[in-house]
Amino acid sequence: MTAFKTLDDLGDVTGKVALVRVDLNLPMQDGAVTDDTRIRAALPTINDLTAKGAKVLLLAHFGRPKGERSSTQSLSMVVGAVEKVIGKEVMFVPEIYGDVVKQAVGILGPGGVAILENTRFWKGEEKNDPELVKLIAENADFYVNDAFSAAHRAHATTEGLAHVLPAYAGRSMEAELKALEKALGEPERPVAAVVGGAKVSSKLDVLKHLVTLVDHLIIGGGMANTFLAARGVKVGKSLCEHDLASVADEIMANAEASGCTVHLPYEVVVSKEFMANPPSLRTCNVHEVAEDEMILDAGPAAVESLSDALKTCKTLVWNGPLGAFEMVPFDAATVALAKTAAALTKEGSLVSVAGGGDTVAALNLAGVSDDFTYISTAGGAFLEWMEGKELPGVAALEK
Repeated sequence: MTAFKTLDDLGDVTGKVALVRVDLNLPMQDGAVTDDTRIRAALPTINDLTAKGAKVLLLAHFGRPKGERSSTQSLSMVVGAVEKVIGKEVMFVPEIYGDVVKQAVGILGPGGVAILENTRFWKGEEKNDPELVKLIAENADFYVNDAFSAAHRAHATTEGLAHVLPAYAGRSMEAELKALEKALGEPERPVAAVVGGAKVSSKLDVLKHLVTLVDHLIIGGGMANTFLAARGVKVGKSLCEHDLASVADEIMANAEASGCTVHLPYEVVVSKEFMANPPSLRTCNVHEVAEDEMILDAGPAAVESLSDALKTCKTLVWNGPLGAFEMVPFDAATVALAKTAAALTKEGSLVSVAGGGDTVAALNLAGVSDDFTYISTAGGAFLEWMEGKELPGVAALEK
């Protein structure tokens, strides 16, 4: 396990100023926050620091203002939602460095919380400008990174600050890194990975990396069609990247060389129309797909054999659905396999880690989110971690 400092390593921080990088890039509608999941993720860190008497300055980005101030992308809009979650008054500071921040720090008492303005209003944020880093750091005593979802970006507030201030991982970051270490760093074997979604092209690096690490690779969604077509299966009108046949073959060959079993659906659910509960719906063997049909999900027999494979495994990493899960009944395979994984996790025989937006939505749909060992809400960062890439925001904490 890579060594990074956590909040347990803090000494007496009464009256000290903590710059805490969190994820407040929240979904909004008509000026109101519609989902406070990301605020709740930061709550343990905020509570921990305020209980220790630190002055907490929250740093976050919001949207893509491209280095310009914009009233519709000001973090002042999320202050109310943050206050509601943390149960105390939160000061808003319209700057991220300088005298205005200094004055705010003077006004804040020990255990006080302030939100600084959207870090992306400053051009130097996304460029990781050392000058900006220095200016932000001037008003603080230490830095805490609690935003794994932004850890794949080397920005001033996600990476730069860790080099100029004593740096610690927040509670959410710590939990994420421990879960990921359990899943792919030093996992208990056998390990299974479920990789689904529409296109192979978006997850090429993930697939190439995983076949060298896992014992079972379950491929679902439109991606599975590309692999089936590469093996000579006629997939009709299904979503398929025929030009990637040679890449699919190469991944299969690498899997075989690494002793990884690749699971593709042998029974599928097909339809002539792309719609919910279509009249032409049927389940068939993968070799019986007609020219005018689309594969939209894995069939129940295929899911049963995948469930049997999972029962032999100790660890599972999941990213992406097995079918067109936004539409009934093409959510059936994803929901069924998710329920199996949840049941195995609950009985203590499987460590299950899932991540990515579609995946989280699919697991919520199956009603099993609480039963997985860990669910990462990070999209890009989770995917890059699955690709085996170094995440700058995490690497900077490894001092």
